[in-house]
Amino acid sequence: MPEGAYAQAGVDQGAAGRGVAALVEVLRGIDPGRESRAALASGHYASVLRLDERTGLALSCDGVGTKVLVAEQLGRFDTVGVDCVAMNANDVVCVGAEPLAVLDYLAVEEPDPARLAALAEGLKRGAEQAGVEIPGGELAVMPELIRGHPSPRGFDLLGFCVGVVPLDSVVTGAAIEPGDAVIGLPSSGIHSNGLTLARRALPDLLETLPDGRTVGETLLEPTVIYVRAALELLRSELDLRGLAHITGEGLLNLLRLEAAVGYRIDAPLPDPPVFDLIAERAGVEESEMWEVFNMGCGFCCVVAPSDAESAVALAERHHPGAAVIGRVTDRAGVVELPAAGLEGRRGEGFRPAPTANR
Repeated sequence: MPEGAYAQAGVDQGAAGRGVAALVEVLRGIDPGRESRAALASGHYASVLRLDERTGLALSCDGVGTKVLVAEQLGRFDTVGVDCVAMNANDVVCVGAEPLAVLDYLAVEEPDPARLAALAEGLKRGAEQAGVEIPGGELAVMPELIRGHPSPRGFDLLGFCVGVVPLDSVVTGAAIEPGDAVIGLPSSGIHSNGLTLARRALPDLLETLPDGRTVGETLLEPTVIYVRAALELLRSELDLRGLAHITGEGLLNLLRLEAAVGYRIDAPLPDPPVFDLIAERAGVEESEMWEVFNMGCGFCCVVAPSDAESAVALAERHHPGAAVIGRVTDRAGVVELPAAGLEGRRGEGFRPAPTANR
């Protein structure tokens, strides 16, 4: 298969997957000198550790990626903190946990007070949207390691989120069955995955787009935080069976849920115009666009079919445009996109679907 546009831009998702597997293979052999407290196997959106017989501690760690380069180039630092909180809190809520706190790790080329205050504004806004505290963190000044675009604006930002969940209420997706409804919640755009390819396709950050915003403003649009909607669904009487944060690998993230099922997405949410522009400018095949980007859907909820209408109504109060986008199938490990004529599997990406499955 020819090398994809994302790999040409510097990110080989297949190699990254193999790298993660190598890390996990070693780390799963850790002997802590006591019985393991892990309540979930590796691969879910967040880890869950048993605190006692009833309570689980949910944990997630993630960063903002090369979105920080856009912030450096534009000299705008007040948005990426939202992304930092979102990338972690959205994952923690996927296992049914209530996120409680985020710690941030900020590595900088230069500890400029104005830039740090701007970064903190984004973290504050994200924390308030997610309903979490930021009780601490770490600032590392590393001019030999961090180099800005331009210097001395260089920084990197990541977070660590902790939440709690009753062990008998952990959401793994194991209860999902064929016929269940998949509800999609709209994204605000690119979020925090695929920025390396987006920057390659749209290098002029000051270019004005048809909607009146610049490329830079569009790329810096913060990741949507879905925590409050997800918690309301979890606390409702609705039969919620799975939650999925749609990040790198796009809708293939649905396959991280535990049930041996597939997903047919026959009514996808509208994709923001920036995705069409990226595909056009960088010559990216549609199959790769669906693998790299969220394509307009930032979060998915899987519910019993009888609860689909009520779940959409609840989600829309937080995220207008939420809708049923598909259903669960018995084709284990396969995500179907019939409108695009594609089907995908984790580790393989999306490919043209056999005619019989369209």
